Amino acid sequence: MVLNYIWIAFFLVAFAVAAVKLLFLGDTEVFTAIINASFSSAKSGFEISIGLTGILSLWLGIMKIGERGGVIQSFARFASPVFGKLFPDIPEGHPATGSIFMNFSANLLGLDNAATPVGLKAMQQLQELNKEKDTASNPMIMFLCINASGLTLIPITIMMYRAQLGAANPSDVFLPIMLTTFTSTLVATMAVCLRQRINVFQKNLLLFFGGMLLLIGGLIALFRSLDQEQASLYSTVFANTLLFSIICGFIVSGMRKKINVYEAFIEGAKEGFHTAVTIIPYLVAILVGIAVFRASGAMDFLIDAVRLGIGYWGLNTDFVEALPTILMKPLSGSGARGMMLDAMNTYGADSFVGRLSSIVQGSCDTTFYVVALYYGSIGIKNTRYTVPCALLADLAGAVTAIAMAYLFF
Repeated sequence: MVLNYIWIAFFLVAFAVAAVKLLFLGDTEVFTAIINASFSSAKSGFEISIGLTGILSLWLGIMKIGERGGVIQSFARFASPVFGKLFPDIPEGHPATGSIFMNFSANLLGLDNAATPVGLKAMQQLQELNKEKDTASNPMIMFLCINASGLTLIPITIMMYRAQLGAANPSDVFLPIMLTTFTSTLVATMAVCLRQRINVFQKNLLLFFGGMLLLIGGLIALFRSLDQEQASLYSTVFANTLLFSIICGFIVSGMRKKINVYEAFIEGAKEGFHTAVTIIPYLVAILVGIAVFRASGAMDFLIDAVRLGIGYWGLNTDFVEALPTILMKPLSGSGARGMMLDAMNTYGADSFVGRLSSIVQGSCDTTFYVVALYYGSIGIKNTRYTVPCALLADLAGAVTAIAMAYLFF
């Protein structure tokens, strides 16, 4: 329901802004730009879905082998002390727990290509437990909000972009990103816990979050001791080695269970193909709405209004130039990436705006894309309070990013 109102708002606000630009500013190209953007984004949504087909087929095939080989169930047992508290409605030992664990692990390591297929598999397994098939269940909301908060321990792509654009020390945003992404994920988790009346002071949860803090602290110490080239090399080697080890481990587990590994892979790959086709209309819908909003100039008006408001109160407005990245991040991952690169090209990779844009890009995920993709894959129409909680995490991430940028730079 929330997505419905937001989607309608994209079009109505875009039309109002475009009409004002045409009637009062004489911009005769604005509606042409909107139509072109809608066609382009519709094509992009289709291409993204088709592009996911191969990746989904590969990873859901591997997941099917792991499921039949008992690996997913082992992950579920390993994660149950913590996930049993955050996801109390999932039965103990259910395969969904193992899939969620793998999705979070892939996101932490920045392995997007592996995280998405595993996350979609988790949603399918959660849908099997869901009594109302068109309405998001409590575990789905918790999973999606944590996912959308974008917790990533190794933001290697951001450091690579900064290196390419001439940053003196590309990894200087590493610590601010860590603090920001942990904050957004913590806010997402707490918000959903409050709505679902989950006690956040349980021993297992406190140990988990404490352990996360220690892990982040250890990674910060490690990366601060390495130069950018070493950090990039070690991160890439570790991620790729882990990824291939998982594939081989799943295959070996299937062999030990004496299952037909090839047939299991084919069965899972077929599910991946079906999932990719299913999400096409959902992605097209959300991407067209976002593109129309951008092309109309509504985003520019919003940024200008914020700048005037901040300036009126006599506050520092240095961060305003990074607002395009901040506002675009929940709407479009590629759009936010473009805004970040534009900010670094315009103001410099080592400028305040360039660094702030990098922190934002590295510490949050694309909420509307994630919601459309994951819920669309299983036909969920009523998302309940998923979007408000995810956007609250985005807001917390944006505020923290601004604070970290002022604190460090």
